[in-house]
Amino acid sequence: MYLAEAQPTPAGVVSPATPGPDLSVAWATMPGMAYDEELADRIRDALGPELVNVVEKKMFGGLAFLVGGNMAVAARGKGGLMVRTDPATSDALLKAGSVELMEMGGKRMKGWLHVTTETVADEDALDEWVRRGVDFAKTLPPK
Repeated sequence: MYLAEAQPTPAGVVSPATPGPDLSVAWATMPGMAYDEELADRIRDALGPELVNVVEKKMFGGLAFLVGGNMAVAARGKGGLMVRTDPATSDALLKAGSVELMEMGGKRMKGWLHVTTETVADEDALDEWVRRGVDFAKTLPPK
């Protein structure tokens, strides 16, 4: 697990103490967080070399992974994965099953998908969903 020996930096950001490249990512280490920390670690692994371009931020009751300031994926507080995709692809992705539109403020949002924990239990499936989110986030203007 990346966060087992995390150390605070002077700016108060926590970075991993385990061996590996300096990823300059704000690691969330608050004890008792509502999101699935194991899933968050698996998302980091799925991001691979892309991780250097990712910022982690607690939002939506979970831990979001942002590319250029835009959310790509998140380990949800209520379980599963939130993935941001092209809204034009939502209907086709919903047909795959185990995926539903996210509801925000009582409105179902195309392009914001909830993927069940069971669906991303397989590493290849998680990699595919993370890639979808990252690829879409890269098409958006940086914030």
